[in-house]
Amino acid sequence: MVVDTRFKKIIIIFIILFMNDHHAAAVNLEDEDGPISYKIEMLSWEKVNELLPNHSKFTIIDSETGLQFKVQRRAGKMHMDAQPLSRKDTAIMKKIYNGRWSWKRRAIIVLVKDQMIAASMHGMPHGAGSINNGFPGHFCVHFSGSTTHRSGRADLAHELMICKIDEYLNEAEPYELINIFAIAINQTDTKILHAIVSKFGSPNRINKVANNMKYFSVTRYLNRPLKNTKGLLQVDIPVEATYFTMDNRKEAKIIHFIVRRESLTDAWLIDQKNLYKELK
Repeated sequence: MVVDTRFKKIIIIFIILFMNDHHAAAVNLEDEDGPISYKIEMLSWEKVNELLPNHSKFTIIDSETGLQFKVQRRAGKMHMDAQPLSRKDTAIMKKIYNGRWSWKRRAIIVLVKDQMIAASMHGMPHGAGSINNGFPGHFCVHFSGSTTHRSGRADLAHELMICKIDEYLNEAEPYELINIFAIAINQTDTKILHAIVSKFGSPNRINKVANNMKYFSVTRYLNRPLKNTKGLLQVDIPVEATYFTMDNRKEAKIIHFIVRRESLTDAWLIDQKNLYKELK
């Protein structure tokens, strides 16, 4: 049976828009009457590794812009090392990153025939490359359960892009939220940032913080992390932090993150008003 490719593109665009509106990286949408499954799956790295062995070719769709390009897997044991298939594909990938290669992670859909898989990529050429495509090296693609080759641990920034962010954040502990805050700043991801701060007060406050900061890092926690926060509604977490402003000024200071929730069943959120006071 010949599949209407225009219809398939419409479905893909719809799913991408749905993902943007709901911060979701796994959506169950199927066309019951058609031969193609329009479902974004959260496949484990073990299954992806079998599905897409070295030299496999597939399509990457950027979930934010909808732009897509073809790639080939070249290597990678714990995640995928990939390269754009042609100079045209390299140009599309660079366009996704606004004309500048970047380590910033992006939520993507890996399209293999009729299968759509939630994944994450960064956009920085590094290491070896062996395709005449104008891309000086390879880039990394992570799936659920992928780890970095050097540390052997999952990369939290990639995990946030792959997972359903809402579900992940609903279960995040106070100390995790501080790590996620750093990732949101460093990835320039305002969606994640707004999802982890309290909604009280003007949203312009947190925007001012984000717009004036290009890099944030926690040097150390000043108190030993609490082992159990189950019965608490508020935690004061002092940290020693370093950050760079947009005009390249380096700041090092102690910041108190007030993390609170309305009830024991609610998600933890960083107090926006206090955070603005600490960082303004």
